[in-house]
Amino acid sequence: MFFYTSVIPAKAGIQVNLNHMNIKSLYKIIQDRKLKMPKDSYVASLFRLGEDRIIQKIGEEATEVVIAAKNKNKKRIISEVSDLWFHILIILASFNIAPDEIVKELNNRSK
Repeated sequence: MFFYTSVIPAKAGIQVNLNHMNIKSLYKIIQDRKLKMPKDSYVASLFRLGEDRIIQKIGEEATEVVIAAKNKNKKRIISEVSDLWFHILIILASFNIAPDEIVKELNNRSK
């Protein structure tokens, strides 16, 4: 599933260059959806359904990554990992955990 078109409508009021989407920009958009809860937002709909639904989506997407990897389908792996990261950012936003906190943890592990 391709989320950027539903995550970033033109009227979002957030300046994002889609040719240069990054984790921080996407996380900022997700936080905005959590705050404003627009009716037509997929992200807001997940927040309305609650953490259990978000967690379920992460499980579904992780399984799809495994299947794509098992099938050695590079294009599908990229697509499914994108979906997985997207949903992970949603659960991080749900718990008010910034992506930088994850990067910091990863850096701590490299010592």
